[in-house]
Amino acid sequence: MRRWPLLAWLLASIVVAACGTPPHKEMDQAQGAIDAARAAGADRYATAEYELATNALKLATEAVAQRDYRLALNHALDSRERAQNAARAAAENHARIRGEVERSMVEIAGGLAQANARLAGTSRVPRRVLADARRTITQVNNDVQKADAAMKANDYLAAQPLLTGVKERIAAVIASLDAGSPAQSPRRRR
Repeated sequence: MRRWPLLAWLLASIVVAACGTPPHKEMDQAQGAIDAARAAGADRYATAEYELATNALKLATEAVAQRDYRLALNHALDSRERAQNAARAAAENHARIRGEVERSMVEIAGGLAQANARLAGTSRVPRRVLADARRTITQVNNDVQKADAAMKANDYLAAQPLLTGVKERIAAVIASLDAGSPAQSPRRRR
């Protein structure tokens, strides 16, 4: 029976000692998780969760400065968890955006081939329509080249807005070329 008070006192002293020191280990783990999340692109592909992780670590640092080690521990653990979630979300978002951009590039390449074939095969289209079509195709090619350079740099977030509306512009060029060419009627023999 004498051991119970001794064990209770020992347990209480461990708890007090644990709460009496700053949670450096947990804060270092949180900082490591934040660094890993940034390396995974969370600062660009999962910004909200990444910012919450960095803010939680700042709150942990402030709590240590105020000697509220229990609160600091809570913030450090929250920061680490949020940073890990941000890294996962960044990987998922990066893969999703990459897939979208790659699909768009394939569709745009097909549309450009079709538009260029129509341009080459039109002989009776008014000059103004041809000039507008060529100008639009040149702008589209410039946007596609910029998007391709961004893709090669693994920057799919920069490539994505460059491709927005490109398919529609190509479709408009094709429609204008089709509308501008006179309908071919069979020739009558005399």
